Amino acid sequence: MHMTPDTPGASAPPAPAGNLNFILVCVFIDMLGIGLVVPVLPILVGDFVAGRDAQALWYGILAAVFGLLQFICMPMLGAISDRVGRRPVLMYSMAGMCLNFLATGWAPNLAGLFLGRVIGGISSASMSVASAYASDISTRENRAKSFGKVGAAFGLGFICGPMLGGLLGSVNLHLPFFVAAALSAANLVYGYLCVPESLPLDKRAPFTLAKVNPFAALGRLARRTEVRGVVLAFGIMTFAQMMLQSTWVLYTHYRFNWSPRENGIALFCVGLCAAVVQAALLGALIKRFGEVRLALLGMASGCITFLLYGLATEGWMMYVFILCNLLAFAAGPALQGIISKSAEAHEQGELMGSLQSISSLGVVVMPLVGSAILGEVSHLPANDWRIGSSFFVCAAMQALAIGVAWRYFDAQRAARRAPQ
Repeated sequence: MHMTPDTPGASAPPAPAGNLNFILVCVFIDMLGIGLVVPVLPILVGDFVAGRDAQALWYGILAAVFGLLQFICMPMLGAISDRVGRRPVLMYSMAGMCLNFLATGWAPNLAGLFLGRVIGGISSASMSVASAYASDISTRENRAKSFGKVGAAFGLGFICGPMLGGLLGSVNLHLPFFVAAALSAANLVYGYLCVPESLPLDKRAPFTLAKVNPFAALGRLARRTEVRGVVLAFGIMTFAQMMLQSTWVLYTHYRFNWSPRENGIALFCVGLCAAVVQAALLGALIKRFGEVRLALLGMASGCITFLLYGLATEGWMMYVFILCNLLAFAAGPALQGIISKSAEAHEQGELMGSLQSISSLGVVVMPLVGSAILGEVSHLPANDWRIGSSFFVCAAMQALAIGVAWRYFDAQRAARRAPQ
């Protein structure tokens, strides 16, 4: 789908190009800290509970608590950034993540882990506000590419973070959290000194209580009838990815007996693929296929790969499937670019926050679903194909997202061909 020149959503002239580089560095450092703990936290939960089923259950609950608070707070922080600017909200997020990592690293029991998840959930605004920042300084035509660069910065964080976290976790499961806290503190200092504001005073929007209701934010997305179908497809795709992410470490631990080190290497491959696609190839891919076809191809690639993850019988197969799934990393930025073009410049923070609320809602629901499925099959032999059940559900959801998106884009093409 290609929007017409008079489509609402054209942004103000971009700020100096260097601004995006500043925000990309902040995002990279932030994601580096988060990536450090990804291969470690699910294993750390096992130190405080007995049995695989309890480990899967409580890790799912921890992830859901984080996601619930993120879901509640993300639209509020996005709306606040529309009112006071992006920079203050980014500073708040960085400080909160530092406290989150410290609380988790010092946790003596399961309650301590919950405290860290609560602090992290109410302060994790970096993705939505960074996306709004990128939108502020991009033209309408370049927004998808800018979103891709933000995604690439996150991907680069995942290149270094999980591998480093896996190596540190093999020494001590608590060590990655203290390193992540130090990185977040450094990120806060860097952001305070180097990141300029991107939202001019004349582009700021008033703050209202209606904007802080996360369900109202989703409702406003639903009322954007011109992009309702693509928002629904984005949501289903995101939910599938959330289930994959929340069950990956424990699935590979149970099936292949992977330690934090092996999972760190695998997530390194994920980050490398994301960075290559979103930083180096996305512009060319959009030019070659267009945002619509690229989104469909990317979702199709993800659907097939989810199925293969669940069917894998040897650990080395997971690396092959990751490296063959390059197009999937382009689907999210392509869909975001399409959705972003429906909004005015002063609405971008709220819109990106609402989109991130979909991810946050997925983090509430899908870890509970995924951990329940994984817990049911955790006692099966490692070579039993049913251990991959959670990934089979992910594949089915991705197939549904493709169907929804296809129907929406087909309706848009038919509307453009209809006589005026």
